[in-house]
Amino acid sequence: MNLHGNDLFGDEIKFKPVNILSERFEFPPFSILDARQGYWQKRKQAWISQGIQSELGRECAAFNTQNWFEAKGWTGAVKGNTSIFDPVLTELMYKWFCPSGGQIVDPFAGGSVRGIIAGLLGYKYHGIELSARQVDANDTQRQTIAPDTDIKWITGDSAIHLPDAPQADFIFSCPPYGNLEVYSNDPSDLSNMTYPKFIEGYRNIIALSAKRLKQNRFACFVVGEFRDKKTGNYVGFVPDTIRAFKDAGMQLYNEAILLTAIGSLPIRVTKQFQASRKLGKTHQNVLVFIKGKPPKMGDVLCCDFTADKENQVEL
Repeated sequence: MNLHGNDLFGDEIKFKPVNILSERFEFPPFSILDARQGYWQKRKQAWISQGIQSELGRECAAFNTQNWFEAKGWTGAVKGNTSIFDPVLTELMYKWFCPSGGQIVDPFAGGSVRGIIAGLLGYKYHGIELSARQVDANDTQRQTIAPDTDIKWITGDSAIHLPDAPQADFIFSCPPYGNLEVYSNDPSDLSNMTYPKFIEGYRNIIALSAKRLKQNRFACFVVGEFRDKKTGNYVGFVPDTIRAFKDAGMQLYNEAILLTAIGSLPIRVTKQFQASRKLGKTHQNVLVFIKGKPPKMGDVLCCDFTADKENQVEL
């Protein structure tokens, strides 16, 4: 399929990310982020080669395979029964939406990737994570990969610890998708709850996060729809997330689609679609919110890409 038309010589135009947008912003700042592309995968492997093992400490207590594959869009970034957050997406969100050297707060810290990358790029990172085992695994990696960086993981419930978190220049997180991955038996773990209870606790954490965010700053949550186990219908997690941020005084500013690796989807979707007309899901939603007014060109709150280049880790 010819997606981009033909050039003056009649040859098919093939999109290449190596252009002025890529040179300035690492990747083109479009609303479609294609993690399937070779340049994305090359960058991802370069990050992983730094020694990041975000899967350590993240063995799930329970795992709903079919719903999980669909909700996560089958990222192709899975070890065992544990999803791995995309390091390239992490890098881009920091560089695009957080002032250079700024403070990042992550209320659903999970694995090490978001913290390690923040430190290596010269940002300060404060993550809150229920699992002490996870925090220990993350900190072990920090000591090896980024020992002199300002990275901190706090063990505990964000509903309790967020009020003591530092004032944030950027909120960045990937919350649990209901009970698709049950991380622990802790009753305060949102992944243990029914969806109504989950949303109640989730909304509270979003409200507390918004309070820690400085004025005229961004927050980004990476989410995906998932289905109710009984009805097979989507629960509405994406609109529930948007509504929670709006109720916390923030507005939806950007929405991007992260195209994830197809993996085994062609095999799975045949039976799935024939039986129930459920489409194969190969994306996640990247939701960016603003508190106050967005920064303008030349504003001191704007992300300084020149400074980010200086903090760029050699990959």
